[in-house]
Amino acid sequence: MELEENSIEIDMKGEMKLRQPLLVKNRRNHTSQHAIVGANICPIESLDYEIIENDLFKQDWRSRTRVEILQYVSLKWTLVLLIGLSTGLVGFFNNLAVENIAGFKLFLTNNLMLQEKYYRAFAAFACCNMVLAAVAAALCAYISPAAAGSGIPEVKAYLNGVDAHSILAPSTLFVKIFGSVFGVAAGFVVGKEGPMVHTGACIASLFGQGGSRKYHLTWKCLRYFKNDRDRRDLITCGAAAGVAAAFRAPVGGVLFALEEAASWWRSALLWRAFFTTAVVAVLLRGFIEFCKGGKCGLFGEGGLIMFDVSSAKVAYSSTDLLAVISVGAIGGILGSLYNFLVDKVLRTYSIINKRGPSCKILLAVTISLLTSCCSYGLPWLSPCIPCPRRLEDHCPTIGRSGNYKNFQCPPKHYNGLASLFFSTNDDAIRNLLSSSSDGEFHLSTLFGFFVAVYCLGIVTYGIAVPSGLFIPVIIAGSSYGRLVGTLLGSHCELDAGLFSLLGAASFLGGTMRTTVSLCVILLELTNNLLMLPLMMLVLLISKSVADCFNKGVYDQIVKMKGLPYMEAHSEPYMRHLVASDVLSGPLVSFSGVEKVGNILHALKTRAHNGFPVIDEPPFSNAAELCGLVLRSHLLVLLKEKKFTKLRVLMGSADLMDRFKAHDFGKAGLGKGVRLEDLDIEEEEMEMYIDLHPITNTSPYTVVETMSLAKAAIFFRELGLRHLLVVPKTPGKPPVVGILTRHDFMAEHILGLYPHFNPHE
Repeated sequence: MELEENSIEIDMKGEMKLRQPLLVKNRRNHTSQHAIVGANICPIESLDYEIIENDLFKQDWRSRTRVEILQYVSLKWTLVLLIGLSTGLVGFFNNLAVENIAGFKLFLTNNLMLQEKYYRAFAAFACCNMVLAAVAAALCAYISPAAAGSGIPEVKAYLNGVDAHSILAPSTLFVKIFGSVFGVAAGFVVGKEGPMVHTGACIASLFGQGGSRKYHLTWKCLRYFKNDRDRRDLITCGAAAGVAAAFRAPVGGVLFALEEAASWWRSALLWRAFFTTAVVAVLLRGFIEFCKGGKCGLFGEGGLIMFDVSSAKVAYSSTDLLAVISVGAIGGILGSLYNFLVDKVLRTYSIINKRGPSCKILLAVTISLLTSCCSYGLPWLSPCIPCPRRLEDHCPTIGRSGNYKNFQCPPKHYNGLASLFFSTNDDAIRNLLSSSSDGEFHLSTLFGFFVAVYCLGIVTYGIAVPSGLFIPVIIAGSSYGRLVGTLLGSHCELDAGLFSLLGAASFLGGTMRTTVSLCVILLELTNNLLMLPLMMLVLLISKSVADCFNKGVYDQIVKMKGLPYMEAHSEPYMRHLVASDVLSGPLVSFSGVEKVGNILHALKTRAHNGFPVIDEPPFSNAAELCGLVLRSHLLVLLKEKKFTKLRVLMGSADLMDRFKAHDFGKAGLGKGVRLEDLDIEEEEMEMYIDLHPITNTSPYTVVETMSLAKAAIFFRELGLRHLLVVPKTPGKPPVVGILTRHDFMAEHILGLYPHFNPHE
């Protein structure tokens, strides 16, 4: 790399130091253009959230009648209604399928154990789990690798402006739904809540494609949605609907989308997201009412409130507050340790998953066998406990659900560990949060279950199945909280069930690092508003403690996957640099009227998605910036071959006769015009094409001396893909360079300036 010159500055001590290598003619940005999406490596690119104000767009906007504007607004509300209905239906289907499949498996195992056929019971239990795990892993391995994992990091990156073809594809939606059902029913320590967020986003993306010419869905109004801005709004609503469908928490869903998922927010989007989650809540309520009385098999016992603890007495003293603070602090430490170990496991599993689909399936089946051995084997180490006299009619529980599982115990006795392991994840949480069963679980039972689910949750996340982190963290936190509550016993006024809830909150705060949305979700889950002050205290403490060690689990996964995520704040070292310090070269630009051969050569040799357009004499008095033209727009224009033999302006009117604004809209699922689709003949290479009608004449620009920290905030807040850097002094070319998302990444900046400390 050849430097043009070096810049020297004198610090306050009078010592000279090298500040920067100045812009290099051929300095390249070597940050990766690929990232891990699900369990697969995919090429990525940025999204265009900026309004492209070219002549075609302006004409289309001015020509819209009041009726067309009303149609556009009405269609937006119609689409979010459809997103809410569809996400609610999928959420209901997921619960229905998981409860019935897992219920059949547990019934089969329980019946064999009642006949004292213990080896057959284990064989049936383990085989069912491994078959379900193999099916879930096969769906991910062969149909859509992007569906593996939670999906929340990918959705978060998409809403930040990072796109990959497979993130929100229909195949991903299909695998996310059915893979999540089979994975959760297989008994893995995973949840369906994270995948539901991804599912809601996929549904929203499907509705927001702006129509399809292939399937003749080209209703005139749908053309308005052929852009990334409207799709971003719809996908934000879909993510909120996913949380609402998973937890039956409509307000929590909106707040989760605002606090964790979305990078850009406005009041109109808040209304639409709230409407979407309300639709989900009403739909789920209707289905739950319909399913009461056994109409839907084993589903429908929980009601809209999943883990009701409203009957518990909430009274606490100053001594209890000390215990609650300790729960929050320890939960923060354990949560940060959980994130650290999950990161190590994910990196290890990524090496295994790279070896092919068969290795992905084998890994999933191995973890399934391990989980089955723990779920079936550990209860044998637990002592049999006599049933409480007041519950002789309900103890032991013979069926699928309930607090008191008989397992191998004699009549009128139950097995504490079996009550937690031999049930669905939702039932295990419900048992732990129960306030009417003080003394049900011994300290050894709770400690053994906590260690088991803590470790199983870590080793399970990262296998090639759709898997969420919410439920594993809530289970581990609930068992930890119940352990503390049982340990304190009569020394505290709060019962063990409420300590279990606070333990879940502390673990969620320590891993997820969100506060407001988690607080509201837990309140909606448990229907106990009196716990609000304690829950807020626990979440704040656990998050503060965990932040001392590492980042939130989703932020870690985003970084590990290589997704170029723009943070809401700039890094400290950016304050020492200006915009021109990180520009990559060489800069490729076009004239306002450019030769076809030059454009085609640039498109073939450069992967850039935006090119500055510079007017030169005779079209202007001096070289001046006309605007920015997108690669996708150039491809559409070249395909139509609107060329001239002379270098003259065509005028916008001629082009508008042939094109409409929606012709340059973003194609659904990336099926736009490709470079391979062009058929340019040799004599056409010497012809000219006028770029003015498709050039964005008002691109965002910053002066080259703007601090990089300020430019990063500007870039992120406006949701840009390209930021033009212009010279401060006259006599230079109109454009110094273009800043893109990758120019703000730490790998690029610290590669140029290795003497910078990334943490200072």
